[in-house]
Order: sequence, then C-alpha cells, then structure tokens
Amino acid sequence: MGTPDFAVASLDALVQAGFDIVAVVTAPDKPAGRGQKLSESAVKKYAVEHQLPVLQPDKLKNPDFIEQLKSYGADLQIVVAFRMLPEIVWNMPPKGTINLHASLLPEYRGAAPINWAIINGEKQSGVSTFFLQHEIDTGNIIFSEAVDIEPDDTAGDLHDKLMVKGAELLVNTVKAVERGEYTETPQKEVTSTTPTHAPKLFKEDCLINWNQPVQKVYNLIRGLSPYPTAYTYINEKTLKIFAADILEKEPGIQPSGFLSDGKTYLNFACADGFISVKDVQVEGKKRMSVEEFLRGFRI
Repeated sequence: MGTPDFAVASLDALVQAGFDIVAVVTAPDKPAGRGQKLSESAVKKYAVEHQLPVLQPDKLKNPDFIEQLKSYGADLQIVVAFRMLPEIVWNMPPKGTINLHASLLPEYRGAAPINWAIINGEKQSGVSTFFLQHEIDTGNIIFSEAVDIEPDDTAGDLHDKLMVKGAELLVNTVKAVERGEYTETPQKEVTSTTPTHAPKLFKEDCLINWNQPVQKVYNLIRGLSPYPTAYTYINEKTLKIFAADILEKEPGIQPSGFLSDGKTYLNFACADGFISVKDVQVEGKKRMSVEEFLRGFRI
C-alpha cells in the first residue's frame, strides 16, 4: 500500500527479493496539469508494468473494497507513504501490517518527517519499520537504521537516501517476520523524552522570516527544497527559493534588506548573516538560476 516514488523503491525491492505480491493498493487517479488529464500514482505505474493487481479505493472502509482485499488472502500487509488505515484493514492479515516510516521513531512521527528533520537542523535521521496500531506512527518498532544528514543536504537529498535505505530495511523486516525471528520494541522504551513531531506542512510554514538567524533560515530553505519550497516576497511577487548559500553580513544592513548588483547575485539579510540565493522561481515563471532571474526581473 503506497502512492509516491518513495513507496515504489520498497515495492520494487520486495518484488526483486522474490516475495509474492498478491495486490497493490494505491490512490485513485487524479486530474493533473493544465489539461486536467487523469494522472496515475507512481506505485500504480510500477504495478501495471509488472502485472500486479491494483486496487484504488476512494474510501478504505468501502465494503466492496474490504471484501476484495480479503479475497487475496495476504499473510502480511506493507504500508509505505500511504493514507491512515482503518482497523478493519490493518488488522486483517494474520501476520499484521507493517509500516515503513522515514525517521528514527519515536522521533518525527507525522506526515513530513524528512522536511522537519532538516528544518530543525538535525544531523541524523533514519528509517523505521513497525507494526500498525490505533494511534498513527506509534506501533512497536521492529527494526530501525540511521542515516547521516550532511550540512548541505536538502529534503530531496535526504528523501533519496531514506528511500534506498528504507527499501533495504523493509526487505530485511519481511524476511524476519517470515522466519519469526524478530522482537518488537514499544516506542516508549526507546526514549524518555517527548518526541519531536513532524506535522503536515502548510503554506504559512514556508514563508521565510528574515529576522531569524541565518542558519535557521538556511535550514528552512533546504528542508523545503524541492517541495513545498520556502518563499519570500520581492516587488510584491512570490519568490520561491530552492537553493542558497550562507554569507557573512556587512555592518549596517538590516534584516529583510538585500544587496544585489542586478546581474549576478541577490543576497537577503538575516539577523546575523546573508542568504545568497542561487536557484529561484518567481510566480508565473519557470525555475531558474539567480542570474537568469536578475536578467529578466527589475528590482
């Protein structure tokens, strides 16, 4: 059960490992683009290419879907980047339902663990497999594995690292469950402190506050790149920032001010340094380098 590219890596790893995938559950096709043509999820595209049965329920409690799911007689269900399941679904298989989560649980439970780990300046993240329970991302941990976050890693970079590491961990988890050689660790035994959460990101979370320290702004930019992307306003237009560097700030420049030669650089002042933007997109235009942007945009 999964939808985006992150889940495809896990599905492919299970197929390559020789497991019998009796069916794939993914999101319904959705209109996308200017023509509003129906777009298939990445998981569906993979499943169709590999002749795997595909289920696309609008509602996971739909009786017809429940009966169809039961008919496959799966021993185990795998969830990777999918919706919250009702108990009637996750409690169906005799060996339970396993979720792969992109963090070292119980840290960063929630919808956006990759983004928030970088936004918060973490030096390490990882992947965890656990059995689903009633509360989201709270089930007993089976395995987990850490991944280092480099100082300049973006959310996209960490996504790709965890996608590969998670697929490997998931295969090892399924093999262990098949053999019955695993232990379950309750999440409350992993840490005595209150875990950091990773809630869904909204547009207001992505607006840059230039009064903050430069490192915090830099972490926000890379933690939201390439999606949903940090942004600011310039000439009353929205400017998305995909990539930037940190520079020392010259005396006398106030936060929210900026320096530019109108040709090669655009540096925004933070509380204690400059963010030198490198890769941007102004509303109504395509993504471009800062040099391209300055050639066509009068500040």
